[in-house]
Amino acid sequence: MHTILSADQTVIAYERTGAGTPLLLVHGTNANHTQWNLALPYLNPHFTVYTMDRRGRGQSGDAPDYAIQREFEDVAALAESIDGPVDILGHSFGAACVLGAAQHIPNLRRLLLYEPPMLQEQQSPQRTALLDRMEQLLAQGENAQVVIMLLRDLLNVPQPMLDRIQTVPNWTNQVAAAHTIPRELRQSHCYAPNLADLKRITVPTQFLLGEQSPAFFRQTTEKLQAHVPDSQITVLPGQQHSAMLTAPEAFAAEVVKFLTTLT
Repeated sequence: MHTILSADQTVIAYERTGAGTPLLLVHGTNANHTQWNLALPYLNPHFTVYTMDRRGRGQSGDAPDYAIQREFEDVAALAESIDGPVDILGHSFGAACVLGAAQHIPNLRRLLLYEPPMLQEQQSPQRTALLDRMEQLLAQGENAQVVIMLLRDLLNVPQPMLDRIQTVPNWTNQVAAAHTIPRELRQSHCYAPNLADLKRITVPTQFLLGEQSPAFFRQTTEKLQAHVPDSQITVLPGQQHSAMLTAPEAFAAEVVKFLTTLT
């Protein structure tokens, strides 16, 4: 792992693999850089891939107080440390971080945004109550239950898949990072306080959307795509919110296609 310092001097760790033009991958809530491991064999032949640990997990540091703006700075700092034009792919909350950082990355070439989190108007009292319950469980040391609530109650992961997730090797890493879940979810809409600002993102942008993802991801994706000038939506057939895990080869093929097609 390599490290850089973000604007607030927090250490941000990342792994570099592959060979080719630079591609920075930014993972979502309750994950780390290993979220991309299944897709890397299909990306590494085409790109030099930078997979970061967002602050508060993996080998990255953290700060006493949390604000999503620090995450924007983390992404921008890593991107600017890379020589030459860089492409960036963000998943879920990672896509929110990428959207917030995009206007501050002078060497940005293209963007891929896989189901950014819901906007303010899609929040609800039920969701707030769920986050309150998560924080209560964290205080009680019930980290695993917080992860389960995220997957089952917010992302609508089917029970058979939820059972399977709890048997994979990185389950312990997910549980260890559970403290980051409610803090991110409470600010997940703050990447776009003014949608008109998204018109300043002028690089070619592709939104990725799982065909079977919850309706709020489609609603958010369509609304954001309408505000980003040079953008399009690609639907991933048969997939939900984590195609890099459930169909890594097909997922990577869409990434390669978008980033290597001449415009």
